[in-house]
Amino acid sequence: MARSALVGSVVGRVLRIADPRMDTAIWMTDKPLSAYDIQVHAGRNEAVEMDILIHPLLEDERWRIVALHVHGQTQSLGMRRASMGARSATGAAAMLAHEIKNPLSGIRGAAQLLEGDAGESTRPLTKLIIDEVDRIAALIDRMQSFTSNQPLECRPENIYPLLDRAVEIASAGFARGCEITRTYDPSLPFAQINGDAFVQIMLNLVKNAVEAVDGVEDATVQVATAYRHGLSVLSTKGKGTSPLQIEIQVIDNGPGVPENIRDVLFNPFISNKRSGQGLGLALVDKLVRDMNGLVQYERDQAAGRSIFRLLLPMGVQS
Repeated sequence: MARSALVGSVVGRVLRIADPRMDTAIWMTDKPLSAYDIQVHAGRNEAVEMDILIHPLLEDERWRIVALHVHGQTQSLGMRRASMGARSATGAAAMLAHEIKNPLSGIRGAAQLLEGDAGESTRPLTKLIIDEVDRIAALIDRMQSFTSNQPLECRPENIYPLLDRAVEIASAGFARGCEITRTYDPSLPFAQINGDAFVQIMLNLVKNAVEAVDGVEDATVQVATAYRHGLSVLSTKGKGTSPLQIEIQVIDNGPGVPENIRDVLFNPFISNKRSGQGLGLALVDKLVRDMNGLVQYERDQAAGRSIFRLLLPMGVQS
């Protein structure tokens, strides 16, 4: 599109979003905004798929910085391949779901029998087994319909009991011997999430961090929370924006993700581990998006830290 057609023009008229449900006022948002895979008409041209990043200028509230990243043919093919890979992975999970749920029933029954004879010191462990079997069974039910467009049921929830639960499960299992520190902002409001899915997300991220620091001297894994100002995304319902004000970080001082896979880190079957299947972070990305949130990876090279950041919407009372 020619420069002369842009300069002095109303951006909402020159760049028209194809989806009529989306509010054209997003171009004048007073908060940073990111929208991905959006069909946009530039002038009279056919719609093209692009990512839109909008950031208000602090120096002058009348101006916005708008960055448009048009998807090329290679990227489109890559996304299509990733989508097919995701369908294959979830199809395999659906086939295995029935076989997995059968032994889960036996484990739950055995834990209930043990609970009756357990002493005060071991009873919390049997309860943990029962609770986790129930949670895994519920997640398997969810994975059986993973390829459908069925929305994830979310409600306002206090994230702290869920974070503590994930850390306690990790510490009793794969993270045994690895200290996990918790740095919480106690003033955070409730988040609009699905509790079981959130615990699964945290378990996957903490497991990833614990594996990353294996063999590292003075290994540290940290779970931190904070209130985030100013970041919004387009609502998955296509109407308005959703501010992502709840931030959860999982931080480790491992060597980090190789640079050559960082851009595709959340795609299925991408892993830097020899025995890794590359499904954990893909599931994290899927569940976070189902909750209208974002998950990001950042490498702080100066501090020698890797940071997985969850950004989630604040709870909305119905």
